[in-house]
Amino acid sequence: MSVAKKDYKRITTKSLIEMKANGEKISMLTAYDYTMAKIVDSAGVDVILVGDSASNVMAGHETTLPITLDQMIYHASGVVRAIERSLVVVDLPFGSYQSDPKEALRSAIRIMKESGGHAVKLEGGSEIKESIKRILNAGIPVMGHLGLTPQSIYKFGTYTVRAKEEEEADKLIEDAKMLERVGCFALVLEKIPAKLAQKVAESISIPVIGIGAGSGVDGQVLVLHDMIGMTHEFSPRFLRRYMNLFEDMTAAIGQYVSDVKAVDFPNENEQY
Repeated sequence: MSVAKKDYKRITTKSLIEMKANGEKISMLTAYDYTMAKIVDSAGVDVILVGDSASNVMAGHETTLPITLDQMIYHASGVVRAIERSLVVVDLPFGSYQSDPKEALRSAIRIMKESGGHAVKLEGGSEIKESIKRILNAGIPVMGHLGLTPQSIYKFGTYTVRAKEEEEADKLIEDAKMLERVGCFALVLEKIPAKLAQKVAESISIPVIGIGAGSGVDGQVLVLHDMIGMTHEFSPRFLRRYMNLFEDMTAAIGQYVSDVKAVDFPNENEQY
């Protein structure tokens, strides 16, 4: 069923909570630089996530673990300069918040001050509760992230679906309620059973954004480079490719190379 959309000139954390209350789905995509963020924002995406997935798609690392706080601030700064409407959420990278709530606060403050981002996102539940509370107490909005948490990939050992067993599912529900209780404004659920994700979304009042979590949640997020087909090796079930830029760009660049070699570019109309 379609829902009438309210025209938000600027998306805020309050906007997202209103959207959930009104039954309007929330759109969220990643971006890591000025040019791409400008396009994503102008297309009407509600939330731009400056994800630590930049470690994979921008730097070529196997996991999200190597990216640093300085690098996240660099990527987020370019994104913030591009946007006019979207809410910009920035991932706190691995190692910047897990061990010490004071370190978590320092990291979050650096992101907010040096990048201009609007909120931060942290992976985990009860084990990082004190870090989340410390950040929230400083007036910094926090988005949670449960289910498959890529920063913990070496603990999980695999990127398979999480919370299929009752014990893990029960903990996920309790963690989601805890994140709402302490003051998080929204929550990402990654790669969990659709029925469980819907149950979580119905049990809390803050928006639940899914990736590989079915359609019963309050919104969806994808990695931009996957969605537009710039990456082509990664093909999980939850990914819908809306373009195939890898093939299109490869063909265009190949044609450019051929034209240069054949002295077809530049032609008479393309020179002074």
